[in-house]
Amino acid sequence: MGGVRARIALTIAGSDPSGGAGIQADLKTFHQFGVYGMSVLTLLTVQNTCRVSAVEMLSAQFVLDQLDAVLEDLPPHAAKTGALGSREVIEAIADRAARFTFPLVVDPVMISKHGAPLLQDDARAVLARRLLPHAFLVTPNVHEALALAGKEFSGPAALPALLSSSLEDAARAIADLGPQAVLIKGGHLVADATDLLYAEGRFHSFPGKRIETPHTHGTGCTYSAAITAGLAKGASLLEAVSAAKQFITRAIETNPGLGHGFGPVNHFTPT
Repeated sequence: MGGVRARIALTIAGSDPSGGAGIQADLKTFHQFGVYGMSVLTLLTVQNTCRVSAVEMLSAQFVLDQLDAVLEDLPPHAAKTGALGSREVIEAIADRAARFTFPLVVDPVMISKHGAPLLQDDARAVLARRLLPHAFLVTPNVHEALALAGKEFSGPAALPALLSSSLEDAARAIADLGPQAVLIKGGHLVADATDLLYAEGRFHSFPGKRIETPHTHGTGCTYSAAITAGLAKGASLLEAVSAAKQFITRAIETNPGLGHGFGPVNHFTPT
């Protein structure tokens, strides 16, 4: 006799063998939110909490074969992308995403917490042009948002003034690329960690206190995965972002203190 049919979420992202980011963080987050998680690998990394030593991209065809395999048998209720790596992979995912019947959350991962590039230079324009038009939501951090919007980043000293002016302009510019909604994460802001959501022509703020800790590895992955899980369960965009914001804030605050560098957040945090 079958049980209750599970809600399904899919992550299309890279692997972090230390478990704090990438598909490992996504799957832990899906599980914590009570959805069945599936994964399509795009790249492999050699990393821990202190460094990224190597990144190896998978071929676009191999990524596409994984995606087709899960879509034909276990269609998800929502999906997200993380580190995609190459132009060819982005183009392949975009071709499939044009036919997705479920919401797609695009986390435009460009560099690792340690500064290692996870998106080839020639792939940024392709991501903006080909993939973002198929996104239900795109979730850049401040630096990624400015890059996608084609704006200059003048350094950390300029961050406090960005929330009320430049970030709204950046959100509108990114929305013009085609996604239905834009969430600019405020974790890099100096004053606080307020996130800015632009959806249906309106701005919504999701405030969060700044937590002074080095243990923030995988926060972007975990946050976007939590939103994806909420969407998979049928939550509205505002409900999904609000619940995910509360989850990631508590996950950072109660981090387990693992590793000797940028440690992971607490994926056991109650939802």
